[in-house]
Amino acid sequence: MRDKRVTEADRVRHAIEAIRKVTGFCEGIGRDEFERNMVVHSACLYQYTIIAEALSHVDSDRLSKYEYPWYKVKSFRNFILHDYHSIALTTVYDTTVNELPMLEKLLIEILQKEFSEKP
Repeated sequence: MRDKRVTEADRVRHAIEAIRKVTGFCEGIGRDEFERNMVVHSACLYQYTIIAEALSHVDSDRLSKYEYPWYKVKSFRNFILHDYHSIALTTVYDTTVNELPMLEKLLIEILQKEFSEKP
């Protein structure tokens, strides 16, 4: 049995860790390789679900203090899980390259400002 409760700060750290895994998986590969490499894009999709799940356990009032389309995180997770057959891997790759670095910076800021912690 677990004796440690998972805190909101833990959840933010989990999301940051998942982001770092995604960016690590994609390091040095382009869009074409990402689309061809089933292991890489499958691993990334799994980590995207962790990001959304972790952030769903952070108080929405806390997140709303920071300008970001938070609904997109959950929507992307739902799309991965429920419309998996329609996933455009180019969109996943573009999101990884263009959106995740900004989200990681924002989550680090939240961790520092809201929880007085470093990732």
